[in-house]
Amino acid sequence: MFAATCLASCCAACACDACRTVVSGISRRSARIAYCGLFALSLIVSWILREVAAPLMEKIPWINHFAQTPDREWFQTDAVLRVSLGNFLFFTILALMMVGVKNQKDPRDGLHHGGWMMKIICWCLLVIFMFFLPNEIVSFYETISKFGAGFFLLVQVVLLLDFVHGWNDKWVRYDEQFWYFALLVVSLVCYIATFGLSGVLFYFFTSSDHDCGLNTFFIIMNLIFVVVFAIITLHPAVSGSILPASVISLYCMYLCYSGLSSEPRDYECNGLHKHSKAVSTGTLTVGLLTTVLSVVYSAVRAGSSTTLLSPPGSPRAGSGKPLLPLDKVDEQEEKEKANRPVTYSYAFFHIIFSLASMYSAMLLTGWSTSVGESGKLVDVGWASVWVRIITGWATAGLFIWSLVAPLLFPDREF
Repeated sequence: MFAATCLASCCAACACDACRTVVSGISRRSARIAYCGLFALSLIVSWILREVAAPLMEKIPWINHFAQTPDREWFQTDAVLRVSLGNFLFFTILALMMVGVKNQKDPRDGLHHGGWMMKIICWCLLVIFMFFLPNEIVSFYETISKFGAGFFLLVQVVLLLDFVHGWNDKWVRYDEQFWYFALLVVSLVCYIATFGLSGVLFYFFTSSDHDCGLNTFFIIMNLIFVVVFAIITLHPAVSGSILPASVISLYCMYLCYSGLSSEPRDYECNGLHKHSKAVSTGTLTVGLLTTVLSVVYSAVRAGSSTTLLSPPGSPRAGSGKPLLPLDKVDEQEEKEKANRPVTYSYAFFHIIFSLASMYSAMLLTGWSTSVGESGKLVDVGWASVWVRIITGWATAGLFIWSLVAPLLFPDREF
């Protein structure tokens, strides 16, 4: 017994030392990566608890206070929502604390980039505390999470449009034949992939043996969007580039595929999974990793984007040589560095992670409807289908608006 106690103490001490080493190694430049790692950790914890915490939660009296014990799937969804709520509160509190940070001299700048041991402890305590809350609070969070997740999807669309137009403008500014040819090649590849993917969708999701009119409507609607994008882009009054149109066309078709593949496994028109009633661990892992990468990319890009509520960039340094002694120069440089504006909005960065917490909870629970239908499947059910389809339509609408808005309002800057 004594040997086991000593061994456990040594392991705990080693673990603490390892955590302290990792935390101390987080620099100013790697802070955003650390936040992404913490967010990814929350998704892993949610997934693990979703699979193993149900038997334990059934024995907790303030959670299982029903006259008749709910199904196991209810406890799985509840575990995911409670971890998501803790994550949401953690990033929301940080966002509120970072409101108004404009330069690196602000003491809160150090809080944003440092104090990682305390942050990790607070995050763990928040997540644990969520399992002591009554079910009514978790149910309310589940309701507002649907709206928060929808807003996060809208942010993703805006980021994509900003990225595509920026990509096109950058290559056009080179004003060289090679880059114009590259624009043409990438556009053709995107269009080939778009129409090829539409053929795959027709093959797998429009069975001739069943009435699959809804799936056919979804696919044809996206093909219409592809044609409309090209017509508006090539119109003389718009004089747009075919690259953004091709990339958005491919993205909309991908969203259509993502939506159709989220249809229930027992739906007769879901030919992609009609022979499988369950999902393998490998497929589940790939799906979760894809979700993590998508959410992390959106959060990092939104937080650092200069077009989304970010402060202005750092001022340019003067080119003249100072006439002060060396120590005065160093002191002046440190002072200027402290007064340097922050490069992105810390508050908005954390808000995006808060919304991403809601979005990931909806994915892991199938928008709180598919767990009962599909057991261990992630992001499967009619709610997931409609969210994907409507997101694709919103993407199409925003892209069309970005093309025609300068014509409708020539006096405004877009």
